[in-house]
Amino acid sequence: MSSGLVLIDKPSGWTSHDVVARLRKLAGTRRVGHAGTLDPMATGLLLIGVNSATKLLTFLVGENKTYEATIRLGADTITDDKESEFISVASPDAVRALTPAQVEAVLETLRGPIEQVPSSVSAIKVDGERAYAKVRSGDEVKLKSRPVTIHRFEVIGEPRLVEDGPNTFYDFDAVIDCSSGTYIRALARDLGAALSVGGHLTALRRTKIGSYSIDQAQNLENLTPETLSILPIEEAATQQFKVRVLSEQDAIDLRHGKRLRVQDENETAPTAAIDGEGNLIAMLTKSGNAAKSLVVFAFDQEGE
Repeated sequence: MSSGLVLIDKPSGWTSHDVVARLRKLAGTRRVGHAGTLDPMATGLLLIGVNSATKLLTFLVGENKTYEATIRLGADTITDDKESEFISVASPDAVRALTPAQVEAVLETLRGPIEQVPSSVSAIKVDGERAYAKVRSGDEVKLKSRPVTIHRFEVIGEPRLVEDGPNTFYDFDAVIDCSSGTYIRALARDLGAALSVGGHLTALRRTKIGSYSIDQAQNLENLTPETLSILPIEEAATQQFKVRVLSEQDAIDLRHGKRLRVQDENETAPTAAIDGEGNLIAMLTKSGNAAKSLVVFAFDQEGE
């Protein structure tokens, strides 16, 4: 099996670990990993690295992401999504009094660079244990805020009032472009808190990671070893990163641990170093006045 990325449209109910386990069977290799988890409830784009491309995942985890979400105002939940019971429910009158203008005013405060407290059921470790495990065992978890950037948080379509027994909810769809590390559940929670009615997520779909789109993704449930499509590692790297074409001597020097001259003094992001035959040789970064390799790839990427 060759090295590269498999772009998967993860179905609801699957964990990211489930997807990796499935791809190991399909690809016939243990060398499989993913670039950023998706909650079981969520659907959408998951980047899976196969063989040498697992080394590429390190550079993809931090890329910006795009999500489509459905946010429900009118109740708080333990997990900040629909997968757990209500903590509190707003009165129907308070929910019916909400207006699009009020929602937009709070959305504006959640755009740009913000400090976000992750959901208490996140995978962040607290005293050596995952936060979600501590919450499920009955412990109170308070996580520290962290900086994230919300590039876009936009309402899509018309909001709708939903009557559910004695409760009334205000639902709307949104698209969010954000930096890595953003918790969309936390955005729903904070929006509801600012409006004094509570809020949580009822649907989430990831549609982009960096330059990779859900349009490139394969349906996991229909995949077989014969239909599995892998984006070759060279194409995967050049789709996302700036490219530096190497001379024959450059490629030799990198494989011997040497540094290259810098081509762009202002370059800070990782660069894909490609030789004259189109092979991915290394990922480079600027270090002082030189370009050094962050990782070097073997010639035989199928078995590496």
